Amino acid sequence: MTSILRSPKALQLTLALIKPDAVAHPLILEAVHHQILSNKFLIVRMRELLWRKEDCQKFYKEHEGRFFYQRLVEFMASGPIRAYILAHKDAIQLWRTLMGPTRVFRARHMAPDSIRGSFGLTDTRNTTHGSDSVVSASREIAAFFPDFSEQRWYEEEEPQLRCGPVCYTEGGIHCAAGTGGPGPA
Repeated sequence: MTSILRSPKALQLTLALIKPDAVAHPLILEAVHHQILSNKFLIVRMRELLWRKEDCQKFYKEHEGRFFYQRLVEFMASGPIRAYILAHKDAIQLWRTLMGPTRVFRARHMAPDSIRGSFGLTDTRNTTHGSDSVVSASREIAAFFPDFSEQRWYEEEEPQLRCGPVCYTEGGIHCAAGTGGPGPA
C-alpha cells in the first residue's frame, strides 16, 4: 500500500454505512443524513447498494467464528444499504461519537442522542457502521468504492474542499464551488 502524503491540516476520510434497518425507513434515513450534514461532514461520495452475502462475508472476515458473525452477514445482505465517504478534520472519531456505542443498550443510556441511541434496535440492527482507524477507513472505502482513488482525492479534491468555498450538489455530494462535482468515483 502506498503512503499518501497529507498536509497536517488535511481532511480525514472515513467510511460510513447506513444499515438495512435504517435504509428501510425513509424518515430514519433522512434523519441520519441530516445529522451528517449538521455535524459539518463533507460528503465526498455516496451510493446505495444491495450487498451480496459473499461481499458481507469478505468484509466481516475478521469476525468469522464469533457468535454474531452469521447473523450480521445475513442482516447486512437483507436489504439496501447506503455507503458514504465522509471528510472532516477528525472524521473517524467524530463519526464514531455521532454513531454512539455499538451496543444499543449502552447507546441508549450513555449517548441517548447518538444515532444508535435514537434509532438502533439491537446490537446487529444498530443503524450504522463506521471505520475505527485510518487503515481500516482506507480498506473499507476501497471495498465500497473500488473506483475511488484516495491518493488522487488528496491531491486534487481535498485542498479545494478544505480551503472552500464548497457547494452541496443535488446528488447529495459536496464539491468545490465552480467545479461542477467530484472527480471519478
